Amino acid sequence: MSKHIFITGGVVSSLGKGLTAASIGLLLERRGLRVRMQKLDPYINVDPGTMSPYQHGEVYVLDDGAETDLDLGHYERFTNSLLSRASNYTTGRIYQNVINKERAGAYLGKTVQVVPHITNEIKEAILGCGGPDVDVVITELGGTVGDIEGLPFLEAIRQIPLKVGKQNCLFIHLTLLPYLKAAKEAKTKPTQHSVGQLRQIGIQPDILVYRTEQHLEGDYAEKIALFCNVEERAVIEEADSQESIYEVPLGLADSGLDLLILEKLNIQPGESKLDDWRALVEKIRKPKHDVTIGVVGKYIEHRDAYKSIYEALSHGGFHHSVRVHFRRIESDDLTAANAEGYLAGLHGILVPGGFGYRGIEGKIEAIRYARTHDIPFFGICLGMQTAVIEFARNVCGLKGANSTEFDTESPHPVICLLESQREVTDKGASMRLGAQPCHLVPDSKAEAAYREPIINERHRHRYEFNPDYRERIEAGGMRITGNSPDGKLAEVVELPNHPWFLAVQFHPEFKSKPLKSHPLFADFIGAAIQRRNDRSLA
Repeated sequence: MSKHIFITGGVVSSLGKGLTAASIGLLLERRGLRVRMQKLDPYINVDPGTMSPYQHGEVYVLDDGAETDLDLGHYERFTNSLLSRASNYTTGRIYQNVINKERAGAYLGKTVQVVPHITNEIKEAILGCGGPDVDVVITELGGTVGDIEGLPFLEAIRQIPLKVGKQNCLFIHLTLLPYLKAAKEAKTKPTQHSVGQLRQIGIQPDILVYRTEQHLEGDYAEKIALFCNVEERAVIEEADSQESIYEVPLGLADSGLDLLILEKLNIQPGESKLDDWRALVEKIRKPKHDVTIGVVGKYIEHRDAYKSIYEALSHGGFHHSVRVHFRRIESDDLTAANAEGYLAGLHGILVPGGFGYRGIEGKIEAIRYARTHDIPFFGICLGMQTAVIEFARNVCGLKGANSTEFDTESPHPVICLLESQREVTDKGASMRLGAQPCHLVPDSKAEAAYREPIINERHRHRYEFNPDYRERIEAGGMRITGNSPDGKLAEVVELPNHPWFLAVQFHPEFKSKPLKSHPLFADFIGAAIQRRNDRSLA
């Protein structure tokens, strides 16, 4: 039978439950266990696909096309857990399932209620992640204890031990110890109240992990243990990492958290194999060089909107033992008049995905600057589309070239709606989503980076390169080096006579890991290092 770990959060949101859950998953995997990760989100949206990046951050897309919470990105970057649509459930999806069952007659004669019908659906979602090939299921609950929308999920996980046995379940509560400078001490009272709320629901945490800005001296663990009814050795400090989030698992391992978890779940511990992870952290702490990458986007002020982009760029840096600095540039602010001030001195420019017209001309200007100043350029999704628009306008002479997403009357719609999208009216889960094969052209930058002719990458878009303009764009010098298997959809474009100019319709950032950088990001950072070196010699 699979064991279950439930991770809840208290006091405030944005404590880093996802990062802690991913770190625990990594530590257990490194002791030989087979781990499955899952996130439960209390909001009523069926998935985050229709939510604003300003509210929610990025939408993380899985191979099966599921649009999920960004914490699943942490899960994939830290662990080898196989993630699917079953790895992320929301209140909306749970209620939708129950309502569909009610309409089909599954509850004939019964009044459908939160308990037991909604909670049973949640328990099915949790238990469905287990199986003979899974040793431990780690389920993170979004939100904060005390949120009204989270109550059905807390009630459901309270019931799980009654079904599978308390010896097969473990509750970990992540909380905050705020430090008051005036009093010169941290305060445990918020944690006490948070645990008190859990205990009123019927959940007694087995382990408490408290977040702090820095290591705290004093008897805080003893006090928390006493007032929260937890063993003192099960009160674990998680101080903010100084260099990188990739230090977090090592800090938890050094505190003995993984051994404590295994003991409480009655699992015989295997040898901890963290040498490669420790070597990674040492590489992060002592980079050989620095490069600066400009990220020109529409949601720059919300850093989580491009979470996977920043992580993948950092992974590319790890690959080359360099530290990547980011110059975050709001595309709305960028014009031809001020481009030099924003973009001069960069070693590379990346334009990420997005939706809507706002900021498009700024992205196009950034791409023009990168193209004409030989700065390595990487375009992703909308970044590829704007790269095609810029090239069509300024090299091919197609005045007014645009995407029909922004200008339905454009005389040269070089980007247009996917044929499969023309009759779609629903907004949620209706784009081209998930892993799709792509055939790479031999002797291209893309094929050289991947070192294989056929790749599979994750998509999330409605618009595409208009095939009616393929010949004119290629005649102008832009090479289409990646195509769908039927040859109809352009997936990768390059400029052969540029040091490094490559744009893709898919989202490679979702498949990058700290110990295995995505090949395109590694290649891009390599080109940025070359530019840095060339400029230092000039």
